[in-house]
Amino acid sequence: MRRRRPPGALVPVAKRELPGHIAAALAGAGGPTDSAGVPWEGRSLEGEGNPLHQFDKDNGQADAGYAAAVQALVTGTGTEAGVVESLATARVYVAIVATLGEEATSDHGLTADKEADLALVTLTAPDGRKALPVFSSVDALAHWHPEARPVAVYAPRAALSAVSEEAQLLVIDPGSDVTFVVRRPAMWALAQQREWVPSYEDGGLAGIVAEAAGQESAVRQVRLAAGGGVASRTAGGTLVSGGGAGPELRIILQLAPGLDAAGVQSLAAAFQQRLAGHPEFVERVDSLELKITR
Repeated sequence: MRRRRPPGALVPVAKRELPGHIAAALAGAGGPTDSAGVPWEGRSLEGEGNPLHQFDKDNGQADAGYAAAVQALVTGTGTEAGVVESLATARVYVAIVATLGEEATSDHGLTADKEADLALVTLTAPDGRKALPVFSSVDALAHWHPEARPVAVYAPRAALSAVSEEAQLLVIDPGSDVTFVVRRPAMWALAQQREWVPSYEDGGLAGIVAEAAGQESAVRQVRLAAGGGVASRTAGGTLVSGGGAGPELRIILQLAPGLDAAGVQSLAAAFQQRLAGHPEFVERVDSLELKITR
């Protein structure tokens, strides 16, 4: 039975090739031996630093640090950057589904699966961008896709997989009470295991924007703020000050009086073109909205 999705919802899309570390994790599962042909029988998977399984004590629940960071964000005491920071050491689950690779027909005319592939699930966001869904707990994944298989990874590895899949977004717990979207700059920082500073709080970025605006004599003031797409809502409708899919950065240009509509449009186009040609700005900003004031 096909489940109906609300308009604008993220749509699951199966990708046939798996990232190497997930394929390796799956290769040794479900059989009498590991991927090197060594029998599982008689071997203990417990113990600190055991290379056979990093999550042998995993209970399938959400990482405590991530859960606390999200709760703080919902109550207004936390920040978007704090949630991303919590993911640096958090275990998450990626969703794997079986897809039919080849069908075969028996002597009795019955159709059966001859080959099946395991596929990493990706999403298509409403704006057309590709996203990788990950889940903080087994229950969250099962609620979203009962037939998907959870594979435990650290969040930076999941972010690295998203980058390799050419995804622009990492979506945490889609369909849950709180869905948190990690945009491209934060996702890249997570994959590289470095600190992420939101573009609307980035002093260095403010300098780049000021330099670009300074080339227009009509600009009297320029300010940076969080974009309208930074905020999100819980499933119950509570407004949350982070985790949205964008626009991420709002630039407010205050102009001197005297420019007509065509002049304002020309100035805005030239300003945005300068920013688009600045590699550092492009790397650190996911999405932009420009506001003109007098």
